[in-house]
Amino acid sequence: MHDDAPAVATPASRRRLGAEIWIVLGLSLGKSALYAILRLYERYTREVPLAQQSATLNPAQSERPYLDLTYQVVGIGFALVPVALALYLLSDHGRSAVRRIGLDGSRIGRDLGLGVGLAAVIGIPGLGFYLLGRTLGLNVQISASGLDPYWWAVPVLVLSALQNALLEEVVAVGYLVERLLERGWTVPAVVAASSLLRGAYHLYQGPGMAVGNVVMGLVFSIYYVRRRRVMPLVVAHTALDVVSFVGYQALPEGWLEALGLS
Repeated sequence: MHDDAPAVATPASRRRLGAEIWIVLGLSLGKSALYAILRLYERYTREVPLAQQSATLNPAQSERPYLDLTYQVVGIGFALVPVALALYLLSDHGRSAVRRIGLDGSRIGRDLGLGVGLAAVIGIPGLGFYLLGRTLGLNVQISASGLDPYWWAVPVLVLSALQNALLEEVVAVGYLVERLLERGWTVPAVVAASSLLRGAYHLYQGPGMAVGNVVMGLVFSIYYVRRRRVMPLVVAHTALDVVSFVGYQALPEGWLEALGLS
């Protein structure tokens, strides 16, 4: 276990931290979780079975290529604002939030190696779990990219993968774990909260994918509690999404069908 655990706040400070947590989550992943729950309800109340429905990640925003590019870049930029807010709030008492949660580049070689290893550990079983969920009717068909094959599609998908990784790992792991520990939560409760939040905002993809993301959340949050470094998690998450997004964009339709991804 990492020795640099945050000190438990006073009762007044805990109340303030509680309000802060709700605000940060309400502007980011908590809002996404609520919409995902509503979306899942809407899906289950359709006449079409869940397994015959689909969800498109990274959809096109305009039929005009450069307007679509502008929308994509602006959307990625605004999605990172909660990350900046979380880091700002964690930078209290003169401490660097980037160093506090291990988002710095001081161990970049080791972080890259660990991140790629985590991506393999999560990604390979995750694909099987997705296909099993599709077979059992617990997941929707996921299209990882809805972009047309413009020259900028792959760079935008890579940026989208990095944005997802920063948002989820900084807010749902680094920020949330630090703040809940400061509020006096036990480590098992903190790990459960972080993992269940991750599963909740993936419910729009179906309960099967939500469970898979809870498992991923358990692995990531336990690692963070023990090591206090979020950078390997960002690397792993980015790698997983790059493979998913760019692979879906680049592979021929026949290959996607053969893999059960289309």
